[in-house]
Amino acid sequence: MQSVVAVSKGGLAISTSSTATARRIGRVSLMSERQGFCSGARKVVSELNFGLGPVEMANVQGIFRSRDKARYIPVHTSSGDLEDVPSSKLEKKSSASVLPYVGVACLSAILFGYHLGVVNGALEYLAKDLGIAENTVLQGWIVSTSLAGATVGSFTGGALADKFGRTRTFILDSIPLAIGAFLSATSQDVRTMIIGRLLAGVGIGISSALVPLYISEISPTEIRGALGSINQLFICIGILVALVAGLPLAGNPAWWRSMFGIAVIPSILLALGMHFSPESPRWLFQQGKIAEVETAIKRLYGKEKVAEIMLELKAGSVSSTEPDANWLDLFSKRYWKVVSVGAVLFLFQQLAGINAVVYYSTSVFRKAGIASDVAASALVGAANVFGTAIASSLMDKKGRKSLLVTSFTGMAASMLLLSLSASWKALAPYAGTLAVAGTVLYVLSFSLGAGPVPALLLPEIFASRIRAKAVALSLGMHWVSNFVIGLYFLSVVNKFGISAVYLGFSSVCVLAVLYILGNVVETKGRSLEEIERALSS
Repeated sequence: MQSVVAVSKGGLAISTSSTATARRIGRVSLMSERQGFCSGARKVVSELNFGLGPVEMANVQGIFRSRDKARYIPVHTSSGDLEDVPSSKLEKKSSASVLPYVGVACLSAILFGYHLGVVNGALEYLAKDLGIAENTVLQGWIVSTSLAGATVGSFTGGALADKFGRTRTFILDSIPLAIGAFLSATSQDVRTMIIGRLLAGVGIGISSALVPLYISEISPTEIRGALGSINQLFICIGILVALVAGLPLAGNPAWWRSMFGIAVIPSILLALGMHFSPESPRWLFQQGKIAEVETAIKRLYGKEKVAEIMLELKAGSVSSTEPDANWLDLFSKRYWKVVSVGAVLFLFQQLAGINAVVYYSTSVFRKAGIASDVAASALVGAANVFGTAIASSLMDKKGRKSLLVTSFTGMAASMLLLSLSASWKALAPYAGTLAVAGTVLYVLSFSLGAGPVPALLLPEIFASRIRAKAVALSLGMHWVSNFVIGLYFLSVVNKFGISAVYLGFSSVCVLAVLYILGNVVETKGRSLEEIERALSS
């Protein structure tokens, strides 16, 4: 960050082009729940004035008014007059009207989870059909190729979203998703299967960066956290759907082709849905397409919100009039600190051991007497969905940072319990029960914060000119670390033992808590423009 923003225990000092004005503004608390940034920002707006007239300033101050005091918002009527409208009425209307478009975007999240989970149940049967039942190396390629494709897709998704817009990129993304599913379903040899999995991986990599970006940019501030966490919820649902889709395999070994083919349907629905969905007003504003911005706002929130949101976008553009950033800008002194937060959060997410817990869940449950792999997977999946649903309801009440701290703390305790149950002889009679409890508790803790929050938080803290590329870079870190951990995890377990590995994961979770406390800012209840003005010059 440049000198415009200084973070300290006392709060956040916001400076402007006038040093004297900055001194008058003073400090704005980062953590206050009721007044928070909004009340301080109202003072910032009144002093800076942004060169707007009194009527326009009334609209801007309405935007920054804290939610518990904002009873009425002045809006322009069709005749051009100013009229007070209850803010609660506008919030309900805008919240309801945006939900269908969030639902369309979440088709991508379902496909994300489905393509990751579908191969687990189908691998044994497709390996027999393709003649590689004894070749574990080729089976590994079929599983891991999608991760390699996702890494490529996540890095390209941001550039595509900046160039073509969010909705057009979704439509483009549906092409590798559909073709990949079709090739996998109809493959007669390993090469075709691997190409299909690679294309599907590219598709889920693009969607992993695109879904949280689009949802954060179209969601009303008051429910952005809840809608953003729905992304993770639908990923979990996609994994569960893949599990259920594999149930007929026992009676019909050729069913694996249908499992892959099913994914073509939501891919087509995604393309059709996005064709009729509004583009992100923020992206349109960056492109200077003002008429299209107003049309998109009307469709998303209603015509009553046009004047308010247009003024908010214009106020936000005062400190962000530069063109979209290139990749090298992400590593500049100005942006590197905030970009590194995104990359490190995803690194902690993977190094905390979620893949290891899921990988070993089957053997853990077998030792506890649960012989059915489907039952074990269903229990883990249900815990994930349940925890994510709770996180969605708490995101805009408790805040992102507190959920992250709670989540990683619970994960550290769970990993410690798993380590002790695997190594402490005094606990041997209860090892199976403790291992199951530790696994379920870990998955619940992960789904409360470490799972849904990073993808939600990053589009909020990145400035508009770097948002798409910075999200893509952070998601790239997610896929690279995921791939590396999957590649070396078994070797590390064989060398040090699972108990030591679990203890290492617990230590990583503790480090994550310390990092979050010192580097992550709270964003609940603030518009993207407010956050950008606070964190960028």
